[in-house]
Amino acid sequence: MRWTPHVTVATIIEHDDKFLCVEEQSQSLGQLVINQPAGHVEANETFIEAAIRETLEETGWSVTPTGLIGIYIYTAPANGVTYHRYCFAARAESYDPDLPLDTGIERAVWLSRAELEQQKDRLRSPMVTQCIDDYLSGIRFPLSVIVEPKNH
Repeated sequence: MRWTPHVTVATIIEHDDKFLCVEEQSQSLGQLVINQPAGHVEANETFIEAAIRETLEETGWSVTPTGLIGIYIYTAPANGVTYHRYCFAARAESYDPDLPLDTGIERAVWLSRAELEQQKDRLRSPMVTQCIDDYLSGIRFPLSVIVEPKNH
């Protein structure tokens, strides 16, 4: 059997000491969980394009990535899938309340770090708070650290 990790992106968007999160249905966990706007990179898509698209589709927010927080590797105990997550810091630009959210997304919600800690049993994975904690500690790499084709 060939091992194939899932390549994903996530965004950290902060406003007034709160972070843009989503409540989504988790099929593998069978419950409503909290996550950052996140999802899989699609064919012929750059990491940055995927982060912008996933954030818009899951929250209605248009964002501009400003830096790479880190690359995270996590194997989910519920299904044994390994995820390689490229997590971006991003700036919120505009919000479209009429945009339908992706299937499985119940709602977008702004939560403080303390509120996330109070609901840690509902987090999709430990990466949710790890990414925020790294963001809060000031970790940022320039987007130019990611070398992707300009024309794809």
